[in-house]
Amino acid sequence: MKQPAIFLPHGGGPCFFMDPPPEDPTRWVAMEAYLRALPASLPARPDAILVVSAHWEMKQPTVLAAAAPALLFDYYNFPPHTYRLTWPAPGAPRLAEQVRGLLAEAGIESGSEVERGYDHGVFVPLKVGYPDADIPIVQLSLQQGLDPARHVAIGRALAPLRRENVAVIGSGLSFHNLRALADPAFDEPAAEFDAWLNRVLCEGDADEREAALGQWAAAPGGRLAHPCEEHLLPLMVAAGAGHGETCRRTFNDRIWGKAVSAFQFG
Repeated sequence: MKQPAIFLPHGGGPCFFMDPPPEDPTRWVAMEAYLRALPASLPARPDAILVVSAHWEMKQPTVLAAAAPALLFDYYNFPPHTYRLTWPAPGAPRLAEQVRGLLAEAGIESGSEVERGYDHGVFVPLKVGYPDADIPIVQLSLQQGLDPARHVAIGRALAPLRRENVAVIGSGLSFHNLRALADPAFDEPAAEFDAWLNRVLCEGDADEREAALGQWAAAPGGRLAHPCEEHLLPLMVAAGAGHGETCRRTFNDRIWGKAVSAFQFG
C-alpha cells in the first residue's frame, strides 16, 4: 500500500484543545475538521507515520528513535490544562533506523535522539486525527540553515517509505508571521502567497515545482508570509517525498484573515 506525502497545518499551540476564542469562535473549526478527517483520506490505515515538524531544528537531520516518546510542551502562556494533555503514541525505533539508512544512501548524514519528546507540531494535529494514539510515529528534525533544496532532497530520500505503508507528513503552516497575524494589511499578501503555492504545487509541471519552491522567497507575499521559513520547510520535505507525482490542495481556510492551506502528493 502506497501512502501519500502530506503537508498539513498544525494550528496555533494547543488551539484544538481550548475553548473557542469568543471574538472568533469558528477560527479553528475548519482546520480541526480537516485534521479529524485525515485518517479517512488515506488509502488505508498506515503502519507508521513519519512526521517532520517545524518545531525541531538540528545541525543534521535527526530522528526521534525512542520506543515511547513523551510529549514536549513547547508552547507558552496557554491554559494549565493544555500542559496535561496526553497522547501516548508509540515510537518506531526500527523505522527510525530505516530513515537513517535511506538518508545515508542519498549521501545525507543524520543523527539519532532518544530523550526528546514529540513537540506540538506532532502531537497537537495527530491527537486530533488519531486520538487513540495507536499508530507508531517517528519524528524527523529540520536541518539548521533551512535550505529549501536540502529539505526537498531529504524528502526524495525518504520517498521509498511511502511504498511500505508509511505516511510522510510535513507539519507546519503556509502562513507564519506571528507579528502580522492580526494585521489586515497582510491579508492580501497572504492570499497572494497561498495562490502562488497552489499554482506551483498543483497546477504546474510536477518535475519543475521543486525548482520553483527553491525560489519561494521571491514569490508574491513570500517573505511577508514567512519572515523565517521553518514553518514552510516541512512542505519542502513533503514535496520531495512526492517528487513527480500529482499534488492537490486538500484544505484551504483563512485564520485571522490569512490564507492557510494543506497539500497532498500522490
